[in-house]
Amino acid sequence: MTSELKWDPRIDADRIAVSGKDGAIVLSGHVPFYSERWDAVRAAERVYGVKAVADEIEVKAPASSVRDDSDIAEDIAHLIRSSTAVPDNVKAEVSNGHVTLRGEANWRYQHDEACRAVPHRRRPQRLKSDDDQTASGKGGRH
Repeated sequence: MTSELKWDPRIDADRIAVSGKDGAIVLSGHVPFYSERWDAVRAAERVYGVKAVADEIEVKAPASSVRDDSDIAEDIAHLIRSSTAVPDNVKAEVSNGHVTLRGEANWRYQHDEACRAVPHRRRPQRLKSDDDQTASGKGGRH
């Protein structure tokens, strides 16, 4: 179970404890973002034999909730690089807390994954694509 958490680049497995018996898993610990908590639960659900997951992970936001553009840009660059579904030509521009994604996606899932990579961590004030669609895009479900 812990190897599945360590395998996922969106999860800091050292922050999460795992216990379980007979297909019932308990996740506990502290993470800085809700998305990491959700990612950990989804990772646990992917493991063969897991029938139920008890999510006891606490979200403790970082001490400083104010982030500058360079910090946001670094975080987004890491998230985009860590996703194999986001095309290499997708780039993010951050200005005054606003994030703009630029690039092309050949498939809808690539677009959706690029949009998901940004708001899962500390949400930017606004996310738009080159055609000025919000993160939901055309027909999206964010």
